[in-house]
Amino acid sequence: MINRIFSRWIAGIVFMALLATGCATAQTAVPARIIAIGDLHGDYDAFEAILFDAGIIDNRKRWSAGETILVQTGDVPDRGPDSLRIIKKLQDLQKRAPRNGGQVITLVGNHEAMNVTGDLRYVHPGEYEAFTDRKSEQRREATYLANREAIEAFYLGQDSSLSSTAIKMKWFEATPPGKLEHQRAWAPDGEVGQWIAQNPAVAIVGNSLFVHGGISAQYTVHTIATMNMNVSDALNARNAGPTSILYDAFGPLWYRGNVYDQSQTVSGETGTSDSADEENAAAPLSQREEVDLVLST
Repeated sequence: MINRIFSRWIAGIVFMALLATGCATAQTAVPARIIAIGDLHGDYDAFEAILFDAGIIDNRKRWSAGETILVQTGDVPDRGPDSLRIIKKLQDLQKRAPRNGGQVITLVGNHEAMNVTGDLRYVHPGEYEAFTDRKSEQRREATYLANREAIEAFYLGQDSSLSSTAIKMKWFEATPPGKLEHQRAWAPDGEVGQWIAQNPAVAIVGNSLFVHGGISAQYTVHTIATMNMNVSDALNARNAGPTSILYDAFGPLWYRGNVYDQSQTVSGETGTSDSADEENAAAPLSQREEVDLVLST
């Protein structure tokens, strides 16, 4: 399991770090030790095992890495049941690390953006269950009653033969206990959503650049600070449009050209682009040129 998590993004992490090394732009002091962890997707057991094996936490599960900088490069949620546990652990380590001279940097990935903007296609049932409390059933019933007219109109628009009882059953099936609480927490003003919007999408640590997706030539007109501000603003606005930085295939959350051949078609869960026709487009920059441009702005 640990190997699976590392293998998915370690190539990109290492590649971006190597490209950032030796760039003309002045860099901050190089930390004694940097640990980077990629996509966790709700797998808390693997996350904790990595932390322990890397010496980030001790047997009491407290920060034990001194001045180490831990970078989590995004995609904590979806596909696994324990995203909330991972988030709470990251938040705890963010508080504990500075007391020992260390730091925890958590980046925004495309799956964080998807959850904040309401794209829940990849949410694991266990992620909803993690938000349940003793009032979840009561809250679900009250929400249905308060919105019954709109809910029935929606389902009748799909199938006019449905009875009120059938519609209620469908809505309850689509809204398991904890889902309402999950959506509330991940909203821009929710406890998780606020934390996500405060996290950067791109970070430079020493002479290494970290980003969940990549840095494309199209985005080299922006400074890293501007990209981070634009991501935060888009999260707070829940901007899920095709031109949003959160969903742009050439944006920092989705771009894969720093690892894959840029001539390949961008594919995956989503991500869109309105790039120019090939015959009118300028020759693409090399991978090193793209990163150098960002670091020089």
